[in-house]
Amino acid sequence: MAQRIKSYRELRIYQAAMDATMEIFQITKRFPPEEKYSMVDQIRRCSRSVCANIAEAWRKRRYRAAFIAKLSDAESEACETQVWVELANKCDYLDSAATEKLDAMCNQIMAQLVRMIDEADKWLVRPKR
Repeated sequence: MAQRIKSYRELRIYQAAMDATMEIFQITKRFPPEEKYSMVDQIRRCSRSVCANIAEAWRKRRYRAAFIAKLSDAESEACETQVWVELANKCDYLDSAATEKLDAMCNQIMAQLVRMIDEADKWLVRPKR
């Protein structure tokens, strides 16, 4: 798997996380101004952190524990994103359709991250002998 992929940008999980991040960016442009430094900032930061942690994990593939830790951080950030999406819905900033779409995107990302964690050895870089 990892041998064919040369960059984290080629990972489907990274692409899915970036899509979710950009969807959140566009949606939060319509949130009320009073949420700019609270809800908007938080939901954007945690969704972006998913992407950043996946990229960091990719560079840590020489070290199993570090690789898994970064993927786990990405999973946690995706779950935090879900919480902010739910709160935005409860505050009537997001309709049900947008909430369900973003929630499903986060669930898919988390499932892929869990799969990568479970199959970490397939992704690790082996030292050349």
